[in-house]
Amino acid sequence: MASRSSAEEDLSCPVCYDIFINPVLLSCSHSVCSSCIKRVWKNKTFKECPVCRRTSSTDRPPINLALRNMCESFKQEKKQKSRSGVCSVHNETIKLFCLDDQQPVCLVCRDSRKHTNHRFCPVDEAVVDNKEILKASLERLQKELRISVNRGQNLCETTEEIKFLAQSTETQIKDEFEELHQLLHDEEASRITVLREEEEKRSQRMKKKIKGTRKQISSLTITIRDIEEQMKAEDASFLQNFKVTLQRAQYIPDPDPSPSVAITFTDHLTNLKLNVLQKMQDNVGKSGRNSTAMYGRGFPKLAMATLSTLSHTSRPSHHSH
Repeated sequence: MASRSSAEEDLSCPVCYDIFINPVLLSCSHSVCSSCIKRVWKNKTFKECPVCRRTSSTDRPPINLALRNMCESFKQEKKQKSRSGVCSVHNETIKLFCLDDQQPVCLVCRDSRKHTNHRFCPVDEAVVDNKEILKASLERLQKELRISVNRGQNLCETTEEIKFLAQSTETQIKDEFEELHQLLHDEEASRITVLREEEEKRSQRMKKKIKGTRKQISSLTITIRDIEEQMKAEDASFLQNFKVTLQRAQYIPDPDPSPSVAITFTDHLTNLKLNVLQKMQDNVGKSGRNSTAMYGRGFPKLAMATLSTLSHTSRPSHHSH
């Protein structure tokens, strides 16, 4: 017992008192766990050995490979003995289970100071009792596993459904907007056609007016020239032609019977957005019954609110005349 305890003490860190983990070799030849020496030296100016207080020559001591290998071998041997039912401390057969420390022990362990006033039971009884405990926990974990698996499947299905619905809705959005674009294009073409027709009609009227005006200009030019010549004629000749000349001077051109031919703003632009939006709403009312998922029931209300707003903002001002 003393020999085994001494061996374990030789492989124990002087700081944490556990078997060495990645021991480092200090310049004073003492070894300490690498994590322990980092914790001891943290925020310290002088890097001292926690055993002899000698200052280390480096703040990055090397790993003690030989000691690390010995510790790993010792741990492996201890684990194998524990699996074979032999006490790793006393090399005695394990026959008892300490209920307080929840670990298997030998008869020597039971009588040691470490287990003073502890409760024990035979190993076979502890195995039965603990397996029952684990069985209940295992059943609960298996149930949780089934729930988690089902939840995972549902989440995967929901993810696929979201992806499908997003793609389907995107296609529907594109189709709906393509239809709206076509409606706007057709409306634009229709209005431009009407505008061009009116432009042609009014242009023809203007051509007739220009032709008539040119005739008046020619007639007036000739009349003025003749009157000017008569003003220069001899007295007898002037008086002889005066009556005719005076009648020609009394010429009054025909008034313009045609109305204004200007294309006004109000003819084509007043309430343009309002009328187009009304047609778009009518179109949505016809085709939107199969696309409720896209627009929802709130679209008609939104459209009506927009129509109401545009009906006020699109009215021509009194100053536009």
